Amino acid sequence: MTPDRLAAHLATNAYGSFTLTDAVRPGTALPVRPRQGYRVDVFRDPRARLRLPMLSAAVSAETLFDTFLALLEPLGDEVHVVLESSHGANGDAHTDLRRDHIDRPVLASHFCEFEELLTHDGCTGVAVMAHRVPMEVQFDEHKLLHVYAPNLKPFRRVLRAHDVRRRKQLPLISDAEHLHHTTDAYADEFRQLAMRVGVGDFDRVLSEE
Repeated sequence: MTPDRLAAHLATNAYGSFTLTDAVRPGTALPVRPRQGYRVDVFRDPRARLRLPMLSAAVSAETLFDTFLALLEPLGDEVHVVLESSHGANGDAHTDLRRDHIDRPVLASHFCEFEELLTHDGCTGVAVMAHRVPMEVQFDEHKLLHVYAPNLKPFRRVLRAHDVRRRKQLPLISDAEHLHHTTDAYADEFRQLAMRVGVGDFDRVLSEE
């Protein structure tokens, strides 16, 4: 691919009615054409003997962040949070920073202050877990939404309310070759978010060691 064609590919942020954030682009051969929807599957962890229904959703950029916040509501008022960073990492390596026992409305307020980072940085992800029930909502580096819960109905209602419909076949951008985008400014913002949330060991994030 020529430099001009690559630049044009990276500048393309809409496929039909689906708009991508700045965080990620499909591979240059367009192995997956992004579209809105969600798919249902089962998460299995043989070591923990855990089996949970899960769903994965691709949501157009215009409503992505609002949909994420709405998906947090079924988790309850007290949650745990993990901030995920792959800034400066090699391969698939990333750093997870966790804080337990935080009020969900307070956490949502912090997220709103860093909406641009969470939505447009291809090296930042978050996971929010319910306090007493095995339920989790992820907003990952690909800007996909993943939900793990014994009962997916409350989360499916949220998605329908945001015009995100179930699809039997829904290839996701993370399923094939894709490109991530980040900046030094986003790396600094991630550190600020870690400090704001009060996660442990945030000084290790983006260290030069």
